[in-house]
Amino acid sequence: MDDTIVNIVKGNHSKGTLVFGSDHGGYEYKEFLKDYARDWGYTVIDCGTHSTDSVDFPDYVPPVVKEVLAGAIGVLLCGSGIGMSIGANRFKGIRAALCFDGLMAKLAREHNNANILVLGERLIGKEEAASCLEVFLNTAFQGGRHEKRVEKLDELM
Repeated sequence: MDDTIVNIVKGNHSKGTLVFGSDHGGYEYKEFLKDYARDWGYTVIDCGTHSTDSVDFPDYVPPVVKEVLAGAIGVLLCGSGIGMSIGANRFKGIRAALCFDGLMAKLAREHNNANILVLGERLIGKEEAASCLEVFLNTAFQGGRHEKRVEKLDELM
């Protein structure tokens, strides 16, 4: 989306960059999680939306994907998370995981090397969303037997 406003929100930049995108259905949690990310030492990029006004969620996927492919970690939010997940996973090199709890976030990183966490604001509580983000950020890809499987995912494109 050419007219998407991207805001870089200051953090202490010690841990890397998190890029957030949401539609109106994920706006409240996006704002909430950005505060956590800054407190945890991440640079935050906000690709929108910037209000609760109704928007089309697919418009906010490409700017996040662009930043993730450049090395950031992505977070996409909408009402259910389903649309954002479908949209993000259409791009080669993107492994977006819709998570509802910490275990899903952990396995998404350990086994699938997910690079975008997707959350549904209408389906989980705020604290659970924060927990998913924390687990996602603090879990490393295990590699090993999972490496070839992740490589095969990219071959599907």
